[in-house]
Amino acid sequence: MTPTREEFLFFAPWEKALFYVLAFASMAYAASVIFARVRVWQQGKPQGAVRSGVWAWVPTVDALKRWWGNVAAYVLAQRKVRSSRPRSGAPMHLLLFYGFLALFIATTLLAVNTYSPFKFHQGQYYLIYEATFDSLGLVFIAGVVWALVRRIWAMQRGRPPLSRDLSDIGMLMLLLWLGVGGYWLEAARISADPKPWDTVSYVGYAWAQWQGPYSPEAYKAVWWVHAIAALGFIAILPHYRIRHALMAIGSTAEAPTEPVGKLRTVTMEEVEATEQVGAKTARDIFRRDLMSYDACMECGRCTEVCPAWNVGKVLNPKEVALGAKDAATGGLALAERISEEALWQCTTCNACVEACPVLIRHVDLIVDVRRNLVSEGKLVGSGAVMLRQLASTGHAWGSRDDREAWMAGLDVPLCRENPEFEWLFWVGCAGATDPAGIRTSQALVRLLKKAEVAFACLGNEEKCTGDPARRVGEEFLFQDYAAGNASVFERYGVKKVVTACPHCFNTLRHEYGEFGPAMHVVHHTQLLQELVTGGRLQPARPKAGSVVLHDPCYLARINEESEAPRALVQGVQDPEFARVKTRCCGAGGGRMWMDEAPDQRPADARMGQLAATGAERVAVACPFCRIMLGSSREAMPMVDVAELVEEANA
Repeated sequence: MTPTREEFLFFAPWEKALFYVLAFASMAYAASVIFARVRVWQQGKPQGAVRSGVWAWVPTVDALKRWWGNVAAYVLAQRKVRSSRPRSGAPMHLLLFYGFLALFIATTLLAVNTYSPFKFHQGQYYLIYEATFDSLGLVFIAGVVWALVRRIWAMQRGRPPLSRDLSDIGMLMLLLWLGVGGYWLEAARISADPKPWDTVSYVGYAWAQWQGPYSPEAYKAVWWVHAIAALGFIAILPHYRIRHALMAIGSTAEAPTEPVGKLRTVTMEEVEATEQVGAKTARDIFRRDLMSYDACMECGRCTEVCPAWNVGKVLNPKEVALGAKDAATGGLALAERISEEALWQCTTCNACVEACPVLIRHVDLIVDVRRNLVSEGKLVGSGAVMLRQLASTGHAWGSRDDREAWMAGLDVPLCRENPEFEWLFWVGCAGATDPAGIRTSQALVRLLKKAEVAFACLGNEEKCTGDPARRVGEEFLFQDYAAGNASVFERYGVKKVVTACPHCFNTLRHEYGEFGPAMHVVHHTQLLQELVTGGRLQPARPKAGSVVLHDPCYLARINEESEAPRALVQGVQDPEFARVKTRCCGAGGGRMWMDEAPDQRPADARMGQLAATGAERVAVACPFCRIMLGSSREAMPMVDVAELVEEANA
């Protein structure tokens, strides 16, 4: 006898027909719910060029490659989940996902064998199939039990990032029943129709030995119980959180190709057509983004890493995504559903975006809604003061000080006097006027001179990049400054730019391309690393354990540069949250200029993490971080990476 098993064992034709009717009914119902959500997504804006005619529905080869690459990386390989901390439930989710995927593959292979002319479910293949998926079913059950225990524990302890909806418990119980019920069905088959090779299905075989013989009627009863549970699961899938298993495929496949640090540019043509700026309702959001909110797993990873949430503010990135979904469903204003208070608390650090397994762009949504609020005059207080200062002085702090005063005694070359230079040193507002920022600028100038780098500064011709205005939501003030600075770059033929400010670095690198000439933009740690590698400078080697490095969000996470500072300060300590997982100082998104409650300052939380290392000094690579951390309640001595390198090259 060839090892195999019969499908629809002991079933009469009418019983098979009944199953097919129920199966198609459950799938049709699920499809109708999904199509209803598609209609909600379609109220949003199409992204990119829209092709007409039949070609509108035919993806390009490049699009197919991008979709497959994203799905392979973020769905099949679970890249974001694998990079999460174990405490976030990542191991549990991996067990559940890969166990579920294995059972789906097993069912698909069985369906192909049943409904296609290719009959391969026999012989050695069958034996391997049974043993493999018997094992992987245990993986699935382990993941479900872990998730169930974790969810119940979270509900009892009130763990905020996790939802406390009882439907989650119900869905997990259904999944557990499907997993255990599958083994029961296998055992019932073995008990009702034993075969010599049944031992390879070792879980079902052991169960069958325990329960004893089954009649054909008993086997069919178990079969129907399991089938109805499985079809019920299919029918209710789109209604519950587990729908992310489907929606995540579309959300990740259609992931934006733009860097997370680049915000969408609003055009005057768009404003004239819509008679508004930014996003007011779901109709102002891209369809892909509306779809991504439905893919939200509600796992709370975004909330867990949010600097505002972690100091007791109301901003909850998970609720931002769910609020946008509810607004799209109910036709509500986005700011009304999310809350204006939460929107203004965002530091745009993108920790939520980096943590999200389904690639939701929370920050893009927040800034787009801010744009609408600003256009309607709803930004008041210190944030509004900053915008007025920036508009009138070209400086976010409103300073009218000479931007060349910090250069005294350094003989800094200026573009207007030295047209032959390789690098433009973009100083930035803080680097030209803040005392600590000035020390960084001066250290960098001395290092560039020592390494014989041909550079120049704009001096009083330099204005703010406009980054604070754009992140707060004043889009057209940003565009004014971007266009003005770009014209200066073009006049001097700037091709290479170095800056010590990660916010300027990000804006010049990712957002100025639409306004002026193409430029190669680097952070000062990157240029200094090149000079150290080339033997023109020596790295710093502080005493072991004496220096801890704080990674700026806009450098390490948003622009994926965390190695250059470590190459410059060898042996530097890492705090608990470092590199791409760094924690925010609270300055981004215009929060530098907004009032903070004394007990809700992200800088205090971050300084506590840095101090916990026992280091004597904190090395920074961002003037914003230096200002915020330096003013925290338990501030430690702060030093820029450039200053440490200068100490080593004195």
